[in-house]
Amino acid sequence: MKKMENCFGPVEKERVRQMNPVVLAFVGDAAYTLLVRRRLALECGHKTGELNHFASEIVSAHGQSEALNRILPLLTEEEEEIFRRGRNAKKPTKSKNATVAEYVRSTGFEAVMGYLYLTGQEARIEELFFRQQ
Repeated sequence: MKKMENCFGPVEKERVRQMNPVVLAFVGDAAYTLLVRRRLALECGHKTGELNHFASEIVSAHGQSEALNRILPLLTEEEEEIFRRGRNAKKPTKSKNATVAEYVRSTGFEAVMGYLYLTGQEARIEELFFRQQ
């Protein structure tokens, strides 16, 4: 693995737009999971096993597909394009616990989250995150 550049700063939009949408989804899944876990940790007084159960339901393909239904009308043209690329991308795996439609939609959702995260658009991620609750 080659030496990484700045680990935390935003990446140029053009560079991120050239990335494979499944790679964007890989990053978006992690960013979205962290956001969900943070919210649960701060708002719930549950034990970690229960928190994990709640988080798993929210970040599942089914949960992300439902979240997408609530934010899809809010996406910009640029975000819609990233969503479509993620949704239509060839995936290396199949979902075990979701329909094909939920799985492809959740991949598109994750690609948008990954794009926003990598380009440093944290305020936009928060806006979409709290609108889909």
